[in-house]
Amino acid sequence: MSRDTIDTLLATPAFQIAAATLAADHERIVEDGIRLTEIPSPPFAEEVRAAAYRDMLAAHGLEDVETDAIGNVMGLRRGTGNGPLLVVAAHLDTVFPAGTDVTVRREGTKLFAPGVGDDTRSLAVLLGFIRAMDAAAIRTSSDILFVGDVGEEGLGDLRGVRHLFTKGKYHDRIKSFITVDSPDMTAIAVGGIGSKRYRVTFRGPGGHSFGAFGIVNPMFAMAQAMTEFAKTQVPAAPRTTYAVTVTGGGTSINSIPNEVWMDVDMRSQDAAELARLEARFKEIVAQAVDAENNARSTRAGIVSAELKIVGDRPAGATDLHSDLVQLATAAYQANGFTPKHEFSSTDANIPMSLGIPAIKIGSGGSSGRAHSLDEWIDVAPEPAIRGMVASLATIVAVAGLA
Repeated sequence: MSRDTIDTLLATPAFQIAAATLAADHERIVEDGIRLTEIPSPPFAEEVRAAAYRDMLAAHGLEDVETDAIGNVMGLRRGTGNGPLLVVAAHLDTVFPAGTDVTVRREGTKLFAPGVGDDTRSLAVLLGFIRAMDAAAIRTSSDILFVGDVGEEGLGDLRGVRHLFTKGKYHDRIKSFITVDSPDMTAIAVGGIGSKRYRVTFRGPGGHSFGAFGIVNPMFAMAQAMTEFAKTQVPAAPRTTYAVTVTGGGTSINSIPNEVWMDVDMRSQDAAELARLEARFKEIVAQAVDAENNARSTRAGIVSAELKIVGDRPAGATDLHSDLVQLATAAYQANGFTPKHEFSSTDANIPMSLGIPAIKIGSGGSSGRAHSLDEWIDVAPEPAIRGMVASLATIVAVAGLA
C-alpha cells in the first residue's frame, strides 16, 4: 500500500513539477549551502547562522516565522488543516569551535569545509523543498513546520528539539517528525541510540609527591575506576557501548593531585540496557573511591568523586510498520535506493522516546569525513537530485497530498 501511495504521488503532475523544480534549482541549493556553511555555527553559538536562516525562511513565504526561546528558527507552511502537524528539521550547529576556518573549497562537484554536510547541506535542501512545493502549488493536508534547530551535536544534548517537544508552542500538536541529516541515502534511521555522558571529578587533599607520600591519591582512584569499567561486559544486541574519552587535572609532575577528572560516554539501542550500564558505572566509581581510601592514609583528607551528567539522550524507536517508515522506505526504493533501517543518535531521539513517530532521512548526494576539518560532500547533480526527490516524496506523502 505504501509503495502504491508513493507511485501514485510520483505520477501526479504536481509532484513532477516539484521534482523538475528541484533539478532546475540544484545550483541554487548548492550556493545556499555554501553561504550557510561559511557562517560559523559552533556549539552553543548558533545565533548568527540562525538569524540568517530565519531570514531565508521568511523570504520563502512561510507563516509565523520566529526564533523560539532556545534559539530554534522555524516557519509554518500551512496545509488544509485536515492532517496532524508534521515537523521537518535540520540542525544549525556544527561540532567545530569558534575560530575554525569554514571557507568552502570547491573541486568539481565536491565541496570541502567543516560542517558542509553535517548538517548545513540539509538546511539548504529544506529551502529547496519549500520552493519546489510552491512552484508546483502542492497543498498538503497537514501543516508542515520547517525548523532549523540548535544543539544537536555533542554537549548540545538535543536541546533544540527537546525544547520543541516539551516547551515549544507547537509541542502538543506535533504528531510526526522528520530530521534531514547528512546527504546519505543508504539508510533511514528508525531507532535512536540513547546515551548517558558523565564528567567524574575525583578530589583529594593533594600534597608533595615525596613529602606527602602515602596519602590517598585521586589519580589512583580514577585509574582504578577506568580499569574496572573497561572490564564491563555489554551485549552485542541490543548494541551497547562505553568509553572513557577525555581526562584532565593534576598540579605538577612532583605533586599528588588534589583534583582529576574523566569524561565517560555510554550508549545503547535499549533504554533498559543503558540504565543497567549506568548503574554499574556508578557502582564502579564508588568502589574505586572506597578502595583508595582503604589503601592509603586519609590523615590529610579522603578521596571523593563527584558525578555530573553532561549528556542525556533518550533511546527510542519508530515501529517499522508505521506509515512514516513505510512511506519513507517506499519513496527511497521508488527512486532507486535500497535503504537499510538503522539506529543512530539524532534529533529524532527525542520524539521517538515520547512515542511520536520519527525518522532521519538524507538530503541527497554523498559525503565523507564528517566531524573533521576535511569534511566533504559530493553534489553531482544526478544522485543529489534523485535523493532530494526521494526525501521530498517522503515529506509530501506523510503530510498527505490534499
